[in-house]
Amino acid sequence: MTRRVGWGLVGCGDIARKRVAPALRDLDNCELVSVSRADASRAEAFAKEFGARAWHADWRELFKDPLVEAVYVSTPVHLHAEQAVAAAEAGKHVLCEKPMALTVAECERMNAAAEANGVLLGVAYYRRFYPAVERVGQILESGEIGVPVVAQVNAFERFDPAPDNPRRWLLDKGHSGGGPMFDFGCHRIEVLLNLFGDVSAVRALVGNVLFERDVEDTACALLQFDRGTQGVVSVTHAAREPQDTLEVFGSEGSIRVDVLNEGRLRVRTKEGERFESHPPHANLHQPLVEDFTRAVLEGGRPRVDGRAGQKVSEVLEMIYAG
Repeated sequence: MTRRVGWGLVGCGDIARKRVAPALRDLDNCELVSVSRADASRAEAFAKEFGARAWHADWRELFKDPLVEAVYVSTPVHLHAEQAVAAAEAGKHVLCEKPMALTVAECERMNAAAEANGVLLGVAYYRRFYPAVERVGQILESGEIGVPVVAQVNAFERFDPAPDNPRRWLLDKGHSGGGPMFDFGCHRIEVLLNLFGDVSAVRALVGNVLFERDVEDTACALLQFDRGTQGVVSVTHAAREPQDTLEVFGSEGSIRVDVLNEGRLRVRTKEGERFESHPPHANLHQPLVEDFTRAVLEGGRPRVDGRAGQKVSEVLEMIYAG
């Protein structure tokens, strides 16, 4: 019989409902044991919907449950460090939503707590598991497009939530840490770090083009990778046209992904042009949860651990420092 990891879910918002809880329900080696949400009645409804045995208004109570072996932290960013450290100190493995925390110092605290208590810490950069991203890595490693010279990413999502929108907290810098660069630019930074390695220098423009708000609505960052490749990450909440691109231009060819979330590649070399399709899992979070659960069961490390999450936050900090 397959051993199942008992999971606790802290935070029952949109992502938890659409992706995390379904993954915990559908994977044979996972069991959603307990959930927490500040609104007790909504926590109870969520628990019943996804088959959890227990629910709590206070997330601290969830950490006392001996049946909970791992915790998924799916709350606003300003709560990540406190909750992840508390979970680690309670002996629970922690998979935390992205971005990892508000500051690098908080990331360091989270990593130190996990290491001191002998538990695993992972961060939900689920694009690491996209077959398209893995395929881009294979093409780069093969040398087919030569030396990678420039990598460019556009991530545009029009976002102007009404005051009663449940995602309105993303415009509060104290809760979210920043605007689109912090919220979804972090995903693209992780993709580039995964493909090209460490960053040695950053230059950035962060500002408000269209909206007057506490966080930026647009940001562009230029990254210098140790290997020589330069990267450009452009994000905005202000443009009407959505963008989700990844392009790599090499000395002997190029790779273009017009919509990263769909996974269609166009590869051009001196031999010609070809198209490939590598779509992601229907539940974008499921491969991430599956990898973390496997690490818990087999004693390995998750592919996107706390140190990888901290590296993204280090780049974010450099971007916002200007």
